[in-house]
Amino acid sequence: MAEQVKKPLKITETVLRDAHQSLIATRMTTEQMLPIVDKMDKVGYHSVECWGGATFDASLRFLKEDPWERLRKLRDGFKNTKLQMLFRGQNILGYNHYSDDVVEYFVQKSIANGIDIIRIFDCFNDLRNLETAVKAAKKEKGHAQIALSYTLGDAYTLDYWKETAKKIEDMGADSICIKDMAGLLLPYKATELVQALKEGSSLPIQMHTHYTSGVASMTYLKAVEAGADVIDTAMSPFSMGTSQPATEVMVETFKGTPYDTGLDQNLLAEIANYFQPMREEALKSGLMNTKVLGVNIKTLLYQVPGGMLSNLVSQLKDAGAEDKYQAVLEEIPRVRKDYGEPPLVTPSSQIVGTQAVLNVLQGERYKMITKESKKVLAGEFGQTVKPFNPEVQKKAIGDMEPITCRPADKIEPQLENFKKNPVVQQYKQQDEDVLSYALFPAVAEEFFKYREAQQTKVDPKAADTESKSYPV
Repeated sequence: MAEQVKKPLKITETVLRDAHQSLIATRMTTEQMLPIVDKMDKVGYHSVECWGGATFDASLRFLKEDPWERLRKLRDGFKNTKLQMLFRGQNILGYNHYSDDVVEYFVQKSIANGIDIIRIFDCFNDLRNLETAVKAAKKEKGHAQIALSYTLGDAYTLDYWKETAKKIEDMGADSICIKDMAGLLLPYKATELVQALKEGSSLPIQMHTHYTSGVASMTYLKAVEAGADVIDTAMSPFSMGTSQPATEVMVETFKGTPYDTGLDQNLLAEIANYFQPMREEALKSGLMNTKVLGVNIKTLLYQVPGGMLSNLVSQLKDAGAEDKYQAVLEEIPRVRKDYGEPPLVTPSSQIVGTQAVLNVLQGERYKMITKESKKVLAGEFGQTVKPFNPEVQKKAIGDMEPITCRPADKIEPQLENFKKNPVVQQYKQQDEDVLSYALFPAVAEEFFKYREAQQTKVDPKAADTESKSYPV
């Protein structure tokens, strides 16, 4: 047998972003992160994911922190490690599509403040919604990674993934990530998928999954053997459940093999020891709910992400209709089919789930249609892999002409208007405040007022002397 070629596996650490987003509702503060940065910087990670996703909204809304300030502080601390963020394509980090000039400005400021790798995805895998962000990242000399939202359905053949990989390479992206947000990718399917992506393009392949369904570690093993270059893992105190497999476990798994990561378990143990009290505190306070720590096999049966399941339970509880849970689970795949079989990831998962609940509670399908469902069926989110059910589409939007072009082509430039907004004019202390306001106007305004009050408390003269804007 021919000797295996040595190909060390690379690791992206998620403890500062997706791990705490998945397990403690994105509540880890910058203050909790900074003391361990120096040790994490010595590990030799491929990258540390520390920004984007829900961290931006949660910092402003719940922690009363400036997300840009967090990024700058992390950048100061990580002297040898690449920093990575998650970016929702034309939605940036919000829930609506933004104009190209806002997307470009956000990418520019993210890289200027310290991001090296931008992982860009779209809830429909509509590559048109990723073009602007990829071009902007390349222009700023950043690494543009396109993440494909993994899902199941007869449209998602190996040929579909292979052809999509080729298109991604043609777009000028630097790498591809398989984003398995629901933990649906089974081990042997991972072998086939990685091989198909490798056939379709020459780009590095990164794997991202969640432990929700219980198969994630085995999936990583098969993916790496099939040629995956990087995997996403989380330090053990914030791993498993709805988070990622544990960093230390995966490092040990590949030790002494051609994929040996070479990472130091003693150093990783010190880092784990730092996060362990945080986990215990989160469990004690109820911030880490034990429900998110087990295996939820319904994920595989109904292809519904863990977060979406808990959402459904609370919606039915509010309506006093918990007995309808099974009926809703069976309705979800039908609604998804009517909507062109999109992957179930933010925001498509919430839209499909809410409509399924309504269909069951009303006793008649599509008697009431949510405004978000109407947006999807009007083409405002982009193109799904299969066409919409024409009868459902007609019921939702009538004779209105659906959008078939890239949705952002219909959006006039917005950046200058955000810059001139009276709230921004009044509270702006840095260029980045324009972007915070553009994404979350009400939340940002509340944060700006809080920030000003804090500064005035520290130094009564601060309000007068504070520069209204300073460069990065």
